[in-house]
Amino acid sequence: MAEKAMITVKQVKSAIGYNRSQRATLVGLGIRKLHQLVQLEDTPSVRGMINKVSHLVVVVEE
Repeated sequence: MAEKAMITVKQVKSAIGYNRSQRATLVGLGIRKLHQLVQLEDTPSVRGMINKVSHLVVVVEE
């Protein structure tokens, strides 16, 4: 089987002051704290979630 591509995401800005759906998107990505690194599978749905909160997170290059 082929190895699944992974993507690392880091929250760099607080979600305070943003609407509920953006905070829920961060929780859906598995991010709970500021500066937390999370490894996720690189799928179109995850890319869409990252795009929705792109002003709050950064994709970390490895």
